[in-house]
Amino acid sequence: MTPPISAAPSPATVHAVAAPLTTSRFFTGISIRSRHAVRNSRLLQIALIFAFWLLGEAIVRMVHVPLPGGIIGMAIVFALLATHRISLHSMRRGAQWYLAEMLLFFVPAVLAVLNHSELFGMLGVKVLVVILGSTASVIAVTALIMDVFVRFRSRHDVV
Repeated sequence: MTPPISAAPSPATVHAVAAPLTTSRFFTGISIRSRHAVRNSRLLQIALIFAFWLLGEAIVRMVHVPLPGGIIGMAIVFALLATHRISLHSMRRGAQWYLAEMLLFFVPAVLAVLNHSELFGMLGVKVLVVILGSTASVIAVTALIMDVFVRFRSRHDVV
């Protein structure tokens, strides 16, 4: 004999089996899973940094801003980091990889210099002086700003 079929299941059974999946719960689950995946995957972090660069390039082309797309993308990343919309952990490993492989990104520039033999003469010396001077000035200004910041921080006990 088969057990009798009840006309209505109990409310607890309905709630446990057919709990409605709201869109906010759905996107929260995706958001948590995606954040976890990005934090644990260097490849996804590299892709995220590349996506910010592409976003910066798209903004430059649409708005016709006279800045490189990489600078705009970096400003977007900085704004998101400053407002805590993304965490530092979600980009750290990818950024470390980019920094470790930086020489790879300069190989095309070196090959371009080899194609222009005039850069090995007096013009090259002038370019080298400008590059070294600008690098030294950036280092000096950065050191001065950091010195001012450290002194301000120690005087005002800012953590």
